[in-house]
Amino acid sequence: MTTNNKSSGFSRRDFLKISSIAASVPLVAGPKVIEVAGQEVAVHGPGAVPVTLSVNGKRFNAELEPRVTLLDALREHFDVTGPKRVCDRAECGACTVLIDDRLVYSCTTLAIEAQGKEIVTAEGLGGGDRPHAVQSAFVNNDAQQCGFCTPGFTVAAKSFLDRNPHGHDAEIAHGLAGNLCRCGTYRGIHGVVAQMTGREPQGNAGTTMIASRATPSSKGDA
Repeated sequence: MTTNNKSSGFSRRDFLKISSIAASVPLVAGPKVIEVAGQEVAVHGPGAVPVTLSVNGKRFNAELEPRVTLLDALREHFDVTGPKRVCDRAECGACTVLIDDRLVYSCTTLAIEAQGKEIVTAEGLGGGDRPHAVQSAFVNNDAQQCGFCTPGFTVAAKSFLDRNPHGHDAEIAHGLAGNLCRCGTYRGIHGVVAQMTGREPQGNAGTTMIASRATPSSKGDA
């Protein structure tokens, strides 16, 4: 009696590996729909998925992992570099953009969540090569220094003026509080909004407003 000792090349362990991979394919290849609080929610990933964004009136397409932020998509994939990465934790406002006319920190917004919405960055505020009136006012009031915060501030200032065309000093300070300038050009930024409202700056805003209310230092003048 002869025995065939040759292996078939397909072991039980191989079968289990293939079975587990086959079972996971539907989850990886396409979105799975689950029900959350009575609503159907698509679960994407973990691999890259098609993402289409409308930015400044233009359509952009890319294969992105669901974890990619809007800031990363704009800067690294679509070469839209107006939004700046500074704090990367939704505190400084340098990455501010408009999504359907709502101010958003792009560093903490997922790109996949911005699909089907109109995204406007500092580059899209003006008409073509012409700057927006707010951007021109930043130049007129010397409201920038290093420039890292300027794109986000122009977007925030434009949004504030749309909602408060006649805002007073306290409203300006409150309305722009979500954006920080490390160079301290708050006086110039306040002048931008004042100019756009058709009046001369009165009082102070930003850190200068805080300083004006502070108790004078016991050390006196230097």
